[in-house]
Amino acid sequence: QVHVVESGGGLVQAGGSLRLSCVASGSIISINDITWYRQAPGKQRELVTSITRGGSTTYADSVKGRFTISRDNVKKTVYLQMNSLKFEDTAVYYCYVNIRTQYFTGPRDYWGQGTQVTVSS
Repeated sequence: QVHVVESGGGLVQAGGSLRLSCVASGSIISINDITWYRQAPGKQRELVTSITRGGSTTYADSVKGRFTISRDNVKKTVYLQMNSLKFEDTAVYYCYVNIRTQYFTGPRDYWGQGTQVTVSS
């Protein structure tokens, strides 16, 4: 069984920083692309940033220059360093991971449960 768990969320003042972690565990053969999404109340879920197997990254314009995504393939963990946080960054942040497991012939997508980030202004 595969589990994806986010952590690191919390309450922070505007201008502060948080570091989110996303850990995948279970019968994992390999982890492909990893994406962070976020969803604020009353808004649709939006893509924040993603990282490929090879380490190539992409960022939404709203977070470019402030957020940094990275991955540790040994630890099966992806990190989201969030600096200069703004009130509009407030949302539930979800980790979305494409994983190859022993149970399926092809990779499948897994969502974490989400972690709440609240930025006070």
